[in-house]
Amino acid sequence: MPAWDDQYCTLAREILDHGQRVHNRTGTDSIKIPSWHFRIDLKDGFPALTTKQLFIRQAVLEILWIWQARSNDVRWLQDRNVHIWDKWEINEEGKWIDEDTGKVLKSFDPSFAHTIGTAYGYVMDKYRLPQRLIESLRNDPEDRRRVVSLWQESELDTAVLPPCVWSTEWDVTDGKLNLWVHQRSCDVPLGLPFNVAQYAVLLMMIAQVTGLEPGTMDWSIKDAHIYVDQVEGMKEQLRRWQEEEPKPAPTLWIDPAITEFEDFDSSTACTSVKLENYEHMGKLRFALTQ
Repeated sequence: MPAWDDQYCTLAREILDHGQRVHNRTGTDSIKIPSWHFRIDLKDGFPALTTKQLFIRQAVLEILWIWQARSNDVRWLQDRNVHIWDKWEINEEGKWIDEDTGKVLKSFDPSFAHTIGTAYGYVMDKYRLPQRLIESLRNDPEDRRRVVSLWQESELDTAVLPPCVWSTEWDVTDGKLNLWVHQRSCDVPLGLPFNVAQYAVLLMMIAQVTGLEPGTMDWSIKDAHIYVDQVEGMKEQLRRWQEEEPKPAPTLWIDPAITEFEDFDSSTACTSVKLENYEHMGKLRFALTQ
């Protein structure tokens, strides 16, 4: 089994076997452990789970929405047939509403309509975080201060949600670009497979445009959880991990002609990347908790 599947399923097993059931703001209980850490070396293959299908196009477009388009406008994603953020879109009246109950969860100035407020791409754009990172990697590879933080206190009150993946740290060692990702809260069945693939793509893209090799990606999580309505699906994924014939780790092709981060294709087709030799064990559906 690929190393990423092993690490991922080990985490899921730990949560189900030793986690604590808790209440939370969503109204759907979760089973949680307080923290977790893992490391992925990209020389071992691209971290796309094989125990369930990963939809790479949607994953890449979401990370480009944040880092390249530097947008908080949900319509940018919808125009590309990506609906990850639909439940968190502020309506025309400036209300963020629970889809199931119709309850107003948070109110905003109507100028924030169709966005997620001052979160993610908004912060990236306001503080020029991607540009500053790339400039530093090109001009001062020995720099030890490359922290990209989406957790900006002045922006939190006017964001739909505080960022979950909130910080990254970047270093260059022996010509390789290494990344450390910090996540404050982690929906393990739905969010984590997507997030890991996204940041692996991002690491490879930024390494390419700065003349570096992709290295390792460390990941630290606070509050790694599985919602109670996701447990049966997670058990099926663990059964596949334990009983099915292993699939090989895939590889990721990135257009070698691209030398500027802004030139990666963020259209619906997303042609700058391609997941190759990807064999998986089929889709698994998990409830999305708002």
